[in-house]
Amino acid sequence: MSRAALQGIVVVLHETQNLLNIAGAIRAMKNFGLSRLRLVSPAEWDAWRIEGIAHDTEDVVSATERFDSLDGALADCSYVVGLTARERRAKRAVARPRELASELLGRAMQLQGGGEGEVGPVALLFGREDKGLPNEALDRCHRTVVIPTNPEHRSLNLAQAVLLVAYELWMASEGEVQPFRDPRHVAPPASVEQLEQLYADVERALWAVDFFKSRQTESVMRTLRGLAHRAELDVREAVFLRAISIEVVKYLRRVTEDDHS
Repeated sequence: MSRAALQGIVVVLHETQNLLNIAGAIRAMKNFGLSRLRLVSPAEWDAWRIEGIAHDTEDVVSATERFDSLDGALADCSYVVGLTARERRAKRAVARPRELASELLGRAMQLQGGGEGEVGPVALLFGREDKGLPNEALDRCHRTVVIPTNPEHRSLNLAQAVLLVAYELWMASEGEVQPFRDPRHVAPPASVEQLEQLYADVERALWAVDFFKSRQTESVMRTLRGLAHRAELDVREAVFLRAISIEVVKYLRRVTEDDHS
Protein backbone atom coordinates (compact mmCIF):
# COMPACT_ATOMS: atom_id res chain seq x y z
CA MET A 1 0.00 0.00 0.00
CA SER A 2 1.57 3.29 -1.09
CA ARG A 3 1.52 6.26 1.25
CA ALA A 4 0.56 8.29 -1.81
CA ALA A 5 -3.04 7.53 -0.80
CA LEU A 6 -2.63 10.04 2.02
CA GLN A 7 -2.65 12.78 -0.64
CA GLY A 8 -6.27 11.92 -1.34
CA ILE A 9 -7.29 12.98 2.17
CA VAL A 10 -8.09 16.54 3.25
CA VAL A 11 -8.38 17.78 6.82
CA VAL A 12 -11.20 20.30 7.30
CA LEU A 13 -11.24 22.44 10.46
CA HIS A 14 -14.62 24.06 11.07
CA GLU A 15 -14.62 27.49 12.76
CA THR A 16 -11.38 26.98 14.69
CA GLN A 17 -11.07 29.67 17.36
CA ASN A 18 -7.39 29.52 18.37
CA LEU A 19 -4.43 29.96 16.05
CA LEU A 20 -2.34 27.67 18.25
CA ASN A 21 -4.74 24.82 17.52
CA ILE A 22 -4.41 25.37 13.78
CA ALA A 23 -0.63 25.31 14.15
CA GLY A 24 -0.80 22.15 16.25
CA ALA A 25 -3.05 20.45 13.71
CA ILE A 26 -0.66 21.38 10.89
CA ARG A 27 2.29 19.97 12.83
CA ALA A 28 0.36 16.73 13.42
CA MET A 29 -0.53 16.50 9.74
CA LYS A 30 3.09 16.97 8.67
CA ASN A 31 4.23 14.33 11.19
CA PHE A 32 2.02 11.71 9.53
CA GLY A 33 2.07 12.54 5.84
CA LEU A 34 -1.09 14.63 5.45
CA SER A 35 -0.64 17.85 3.48
CA ARG A 36 -4.08 19.16 2.49
CA LEU A 37 -5.82 21.48 4.95
CA ARG A 38 -9.03 23.46 4.55
CA LEU A 39 -10.22 26.03 7.08
CA VAL A 40 -13.85 27.10 7.39
CA SER A 41 -14.28 30.60 8.86
CA PRO A 42 -11.32 30.47 11.27
CA ALA A 43 -11.32 33.13 13.98
CA GLU A 44 -7.76 34.07 12.99
CA TRP A 45 -5.17 33.19 10.38
CA ASP A 46 -1.53 34.26 10.30
CA ALA A 47 0.72 32.09 8.15
CA TRP A 48 3.90 33.70 9.50
CA ARG A 49 2.98 33.00 13.13
CA ILE A 50 1.89 29.45 12.35
CA GLU A 51 5.20 28.66 10.66
CA GLY A 52 6.94 30.03 13.75
CA ILE A 53 4.96 27.67 15.99
CA ALA A 54 4.94 24.61 13.72
CA HIS A 55 8.44 24.54 12.27
CA ASP A 56 9.19 23.12 8.83
CA THR A 57 5.54 23.15 7.73
CA GLU A 58 5.72 25.91 5.11
CA ASP A 59 4.46 23.56 2.37
CA VAL A 60 1.29 22.69 4.30
CA VAL A 61 0.71 26.28 5.43
CA SER A 62 1.12 27.77 1.95
CA ALA A 63 -1.27 25.21 0.44
CA THR A 64 -3.96 25.74 3.09
CA GLU A 65 -7.33 26.75 1.63
CA ARG A 66 -9.84 28.98 3.42
CA PHE A 67 -13.62 28.95 2.92
CA ASP A 68 -16.52 31.07 4.13
CA SER A 69 -18.88 28.10 4.36
CA LEU A 70 -18.72 24.41 5.20
CA ASP A 71 -20.59 23.53 2.02
CA GLY A 72 -17.90 25.29 0.02
CA ALA A 73 -15.13 23.37 1.75
CA LEU A 74 -16.83 20.01 1.22
CA ALA A 75 -18.36 20.60 -2.22
CA ASP A 76 -15.90 18.46 -4.20
CA CYS A 77 -15.42 15.76 -1.55
CA SER A 78 -16.59 12.23 -2.32
CA TYR A 79 -16.70 11.01 1.29
CA VAL A 80 -16.85 12.90 4.58
CA VAL A 81 -16.02 11.63 8.07
CA GLY A 82 -16.97 13.81 11.04
CA LEU A 83 -15.10 13.65 14.35
CA THR A 84 -17.12 14.01 17.54
CA ALA A 85 -16.41 13.52 21.24
CA ARG A 86 -19.74 11.87 21.93
CA GLU A 87 -22.28 9.70 20.18
CA ARG A 88 -25.40 11.67 19.34
CA ARG A 89 -28.96 10.59 19.88
CA ALA A 90 -29.64 10.94 16.18
CA LYS A 91 -28.90 7.65 14.43
CA ARG A 92 -25.55 7.84 12.67
CA ALA A 93 -23.00 5.34 11.42
CA VAL A 94 -20.27 5.48 14.08
CA ALA A 95 -16.75 3.99 13.96
CA ARG A 96 -13.38 4.23 15.68
CA PRO A 97 -10.37 5.69 13.80
CA ARG A 98 -8.51 2.37 13.68
CA GLU A 99 -11.55 0.53 12.32
CA LEU A 100 -12.01 3.02 9.49
CA ALA A 101 -8.43 3.95 8.55
CA SER A 102 -7.84 1.25 5.93
CA GLU A 103 -11.20 1.87 4.29
CA LEU A 104 -10.54 5.62 4.04
CA LEU A 105 -7.18 4.98 2.40
CA GLY A 106 -8.88 2.66 -0.07
CA ARG A 107 -11.27 5.43 -1.01
CA ALA A 108 -8.43 7.94 -1.26
CA MET A 109 -6.55 5.59 -3.61
CA GLN A 110 -9.17 6.34 -6.26
CA LEU A 111 -7.52 9.74 -6.69
CA GLN A 112 -4.24 8.04 -7.49
CA GLY A 113 -5.70 5.42 -9.80
CA GLY A 114 -7.79 7.64 -12.02
CA GLY A 115 -10.63 5.82 -13.73
CA GLU A 116 -13.95 6.94 -15.11
CA GLY A 117 -14.98 10.41 -13.97
CA GLU A 118 -13.37 12.67 -11.41
CA VAL A 119 -13.30 11.43 -7.83
CA GLY A 120 -13.16 14.00 -5.05
CA PRO A 121 -11.02 13.71 -1.92
CA VAL A 122 -11.93 12.09 1.38
CA ALA A 123 -12.55 14.72 4.07
CA LEU A 124 -11.82 14.48 7.79
CA LEU A 125 -14.04 17.09 9.44
CA PHE A 126 -13.19 18.50 12.88
CA GLY A 127 -15.33 20.97 14.84
CA ARG A 128 -14.49 24.06 16.86
CA GLU A 129 -12.74 23.67 20.20
CA ASP A 130 -15.59 24.66 22.52
CA LYS A 131 -18.60 23.17 20.74
CA GLY A 132 -17.42 20.48 18.36
CA LEU A 133 -19.47 19.83 15.23
CA PRO A 134 -23.13 20.89 15.19
CA ASN A 135 -25.74 18.44 13.91
CA GLU A 136 -26.02 20.45 10.69
CA ALA A 137 -22.35 19.71 9.97
CA LEU A 138 -22.65 16.04 10.94
CA ASP A 139 -25.60 15.78 8.53
CA ARG A 140 -23.06 16.21 5.74
CA CYS A 141 -20.96 13.27 6.96
CA HIS A 142 -21.16 9.74 5.62
CA ARG A 143 -19.64 8.39 8.84
CA THR A 144 -19.04 9.66 12.35
CA VAL A 145 -15.83 8.84 14.19
CA VAL A 146 -15.47 8.80 17.97
CA ILE A 147 -11.97 8.56 19.44
CA PRO A 148 -12.13 6.21 22.47
CA THR A 149 -10.97 7.99 25.65
CA ASN A 150 -11.35 7.80 29.41
CA PRO A 151 -15.13 8.07 30.06
CA GLU A 152 -14.39 10.35 33.00
CA HIS A 153 -12.40 12.78 30.85
CA ARG A 154 -13.42 12.56 27.19
CA SER A 155 -12.32 15.98 25.98
CA LEU A 156 -9.39 16.12 23.54
CA ASN A 157 -7.53 19.15 22.26
CA LEU A 158 -8.27 19.75 18.57
CA ALA A 159 -4.66 19.17 17.51
CA GLN A 160 -4.55 15.98 19.58
CA ALA A 161 -7.61 14.66 17.76
CA VAL A 162 -6.05 15.45 14.39
CA LEU A 163 -2.82 13.74 15.46
CA LEU A 164 -4.56 10.55 16.61
CA VAL A 165 -6.53 10.15 13.38
CA ALA A 166 -3.49 11.02 11.25
CA TYR A 167 -1.43 8.43 13.13
CA GLU A 168 -3.98 5.68 12.45
CA LEU A 169 -4.01 6.56 8.74
CA TRP A 170 -0.21 6.56 8.63
CA MET A 171 0.00 3.15 10.27
CA ALA A 172 -2.76 1.73 8.05
CA SER A 173 -0.91 2.97 4.96
CA GLU A 174 1.76 0.34 5.66
CA GLY A 175 -0.73 -2.52 5.22
CA GLU A 176 -3.15 -3.73 2.58
CA VAL A 177 -6.08 -1.65 1.43
CA GLN A 178 -9.42 -2.86 2.73
CA PRO A 179 -12.01 -3.45 -0.02
CA PHE A 180 -14.76 -0.89 0.35
CA ARG A 181 -16.89 -0.79 -2.74
CA ASP A 182 -19.23 -3.05 -4.62
CA PRO A 183 -17.77 -3.61 -8.12
CA ARG A 184 -21.16 -2.83 -9.67
CA HIS A 185 -20.34 0.87 -9.29
CA VAL A 186 -18.66 2.26 -12.38
CA ALA A 187 -19.57 5.93 -11.97
CA PRO A 188 -17.69 8.12 -9.46
CA PRO A 189 -19.32 8.67 -6.07
CA ALA A 190 -21.61 11.67 -5.70
CA SER A 191 -19.86 14.68 -4.20
CA VAL A 192 -21.17 16.53 -1.16
CA GLU A 193 -22.37 19.34 -3.42
CA GLN A 194 -24.32 16.89 -5.61
CA LEU A 195 -25.86 15.25 -2.54
CA GLU A 196 -26.92 18.62 -1.12
CA GLN A 197 -28.63 19.42 -4.43
CA LEU A 198 -30.41 16.07 -4.25
CA TYR A 199 -31.61 16.66 -0.67
CA ALA A 200 -32.94 20.09 -1.62
CA ASP A 201 -34.92 18.68 -4.57
CA VAL A 202 -36.26 15.77 -2.51
CA GLU A 203 -37.37 18.16 0.24
CA ARG A 204 -39.21 20.34 -2.31
CA ALA A 205 -40.96 17.26 -3.68
CA LEU A 206 -41.99 16.13 -0.19
CA TRP A 207 -43.39 19.57 0.56
CA ALA A 208 -45.31 19.43 -2.73
CA VAL A 209 -47.06 16.20 -1.72
CA ASP A 210 -47.74 17.44 1.85
CA PHE A 211 -45.48 14.78 3.32
CA PHE A 212 -44.47 17.10 6.14
CA LYS A 213 -48.06 17.76 7.15
CA SER A 214 -47.73 15.45 10.16
CA ARG A 215 -43.96 14.93 10.26
CA GLN A 216 -41.01 17.05 11.34
CA THR A 217 -39.03 18.25 8.33
CA GLU A 218 -35.65 18.14 10.07
CA SER A 219 -36.15 14.59 11.35
CA VAL A 220 -37.32 13.28 7.97
CA MET A 221 -34.45 14.88 6.07
CA ARG A 222 -31.89 13.64 8.57
CA THR A 223 -33.22 10.10 8.09
CA LEU A 224 -32.99 10.48 4.31
CA ARG A 225 -29.44 11.79 4.58
CA GLY A 226 -28.45 8.77 6.64
CA LEU A 227 -30.04 6.45 4.09
CA ALA A 228 -28.21 8.13 1.20
CA HIS A 229 -24.89 8.03 3.04
CA ARG A 230 -25.24 4.31 3.74
CA ALA A 231 -26.18 3.66 0.12
CA GLU A 232 -23.07 5.56 -1.07
CA LEU A 233 -24.82 6.98 -4.12
CA ASP A 234 -22.77 7.48 -7.24
CA VAL A 235 -23.20 10.46 -9.59
CA ARG A 236 -25.68 8.75 -11.90
CA GLU A 237 -27.86 7.58 -9.01
CA ALA A 238 -27.92 11.05 -7.47
CA VAL A 239 -28.88 12.61 -10.81
CA PHE A 240 -31.57 9.97 -11.31
CA LEU A 241 -33.16 10.63 -7.90
CA ARG A 242 -32.98 14.39 -8.47
CA ALA A 243 -34.78 13.96 -11.79
CA ILE A 244 -37.59 12.02 -10.10
CA SER A 245 -38.01 14.70 -7.43
CA ILE A 246 -37.99 17.52 -9.98
CA GLU A 247 -40.58 15.77 -12.15
CA VAL A 248 -42.88 15.27 -9.13
CA VAL A 249 -42.86 19.01 -8.48
CA LYS A 250 -43.40 19.82 -12.17
CA TYR A 251 -46.30 17.37 -12.43
CA LEU A 252 -48.08 18.75 -9.39
CA ARG A 253 -47.60 22.28 -10.71
CA ARG A 254 -49.20 21.30 -14.04
CA VAL A 255 -52.11 19.62 -12.25
CA THR A 256 -52.70 22.73 -10.14
CA GLU A 257 -52.59 24.98 -13.21
CA ASP A 258 -55.06 22.72 -15.06
CA ASP A 259 -57.45 22.81 -12.09
CA HIS A 260 -57.46 26.61 -12.19
CA SER A 261 -57.84 26.91 -15.95
